[in-house]
Amino acid sequence: MSESDICYMTATEMAQRIQARELSCREVMQAHLTRIDRINPKVNAIVSQIPPEQVLAAADAADEALSRGEIAGPLHGLPIAHKDLVPTKGLRTTWGSPIFKDFVPDHDGLIVQRLKKAGAITIGKTNTPEFGAGSQTFNPVFGETLNPYDITKTCGGSSGGAAVALACGMLPLADGSDMGGSLRNPGNFCNITGFRTSPGRVPIWPNLVAWCPLSVEGPMARTVRDLALMLSVIAGPHPYSPISVAEPASLFRRPLDRDFKDVRIAWSKDLGGLPVDPRVTRALENQRHVFEDLGCIVEENQPDFADADEIFKVWRAWNFELAFAELLKSKRALIKDSVVWNIEQGQKLTGPQIGRAEVKRTELYHRVREFMQTHEFLICPVNQVPPFDISQRWVQNIDGVKMNTYIDWMKSCYYITVTGLPAISVPCGFTLEGLPVGMQIVGRHRDDFGVLQMAHAFEGATKMWQRRPPTLL
Repeated sequence: MSESDICYMTATEMAQRIQARELSCREVMQAHLTRIDRINPKVNAIVSQIPPEQVLAAADAADEALSRGEIAGPLHGLPIAHKDLVPTKGLRTTWGSPIFKDFVPDHDGLIVQRLKKAGAITIGKTNTPEFGAGSQTFNPVFGETLNPYDITKTCGGSSGGAAVALACGMLPLADGSDMGGSLRNPGNFCNITGFRTSPGRVPIWPNLVAWCPLSVEGPMARTVRDLALMLSVIAGPHPYSPISVAEPASLFRRPLDRDFKDVRIAWSKDLGGLPVDPRVTRALENQRHVFEDLGCIVEENQPDFADADEIFKVWRAWNFELAFAELLKSKRALIKDSVVWNIEQGQKLTGPQIGRAEVKRTELYHRVREFMQTHEFLICPVNQVPPFDISQRWVQNIDGVKMNTYIDWMKSCYYITVTGLPAISVPCGFTLEGLPVGMQIVGRHRDDFGVLQMAHAFEGATKMWQRRPPTLL
């Protein structure tokens, strides 16, 4: 097999071939290392890479285990890299900040522990914006990560390095995290899938605010079936997380095929009035027929998202103040201005403001719950704009509407965040300039598996995921 044959194989097939001993772990690892050497300097997706001889030795050990009939788990021998926000024992974790540019943790995050236990082999970290803030991947430690479909454009963020590594065939699977869109946004911009799982579906540790459902961790991959494969090892309850979902990870090993005849879905081009770039709207409208072809009953509608903007901004600011207020006191000059602003917004919050936001979040939850009783899925844009220029730090204007802060242009994602519903970004189409556009599929409360089933059906009908970056590969 050629390097490309191996590196663009789905993770599911790769795992099956390794376990059937049709493909060795060393072959898989060598192919990915060769590709990283060739492609990564052009896009800057993988950072803090482990020395090749070390990961090849781990691949050899995995092959030797197979020869003895020992399979570590479903991901035996698959290369993986972790977002540079999650701690990795003995491997530099910087959070994209010069404050932590030389920091090496003495422990693995829970998601890393579970991936390793399943047999995946860590090869490095993936790039992220400073402290994961903003949906544009750049930081003063490693620089910018470029979109492989057009290297003058952003890949999104904050799981941008992961999305680019997948799109370029440098990884078969990657982990990410999502507060306001950081699994969905880069998936959308890079023609891969990113899944914001239900809060607690993938338990988070370490976690300063273990009861808070705003941030989640989840899988990224080139196909929906590969997302399910990864979820089958990273999901499941754990005592470290008081909100962890009790259902076992084995839930995601079931077949994804399903009949969608007469399933009622809500189709929303703008979530009730958000500005959306016409190129995004055109790409989504071109695929509306797919749901009708699947037998769905498609209705133009959406829940009432009143107060979603306030709720998200209050809880985001609260999180930033908790996480970074002490750093701001001593390291202000080393923290980017948008993070400083978010921390200071948190410092201005009062108890009544936070309380009102929580009451409004409860009211929003019930409005959405009632809406989703009659609509099993909500289909809407992931991003309100296509990938934009890499030198532009955030979107200032959408279709003539001014954005006031660095996060305002991501409302189509963070409105969904505050509902607590599972949501996936799945490849949908391309602009006339050849830039990827994703579709957001939102499911009912904790129906992560149902979201995967719908995304799998859509993916099978469109096959957009098979389109690879044109200029680099």
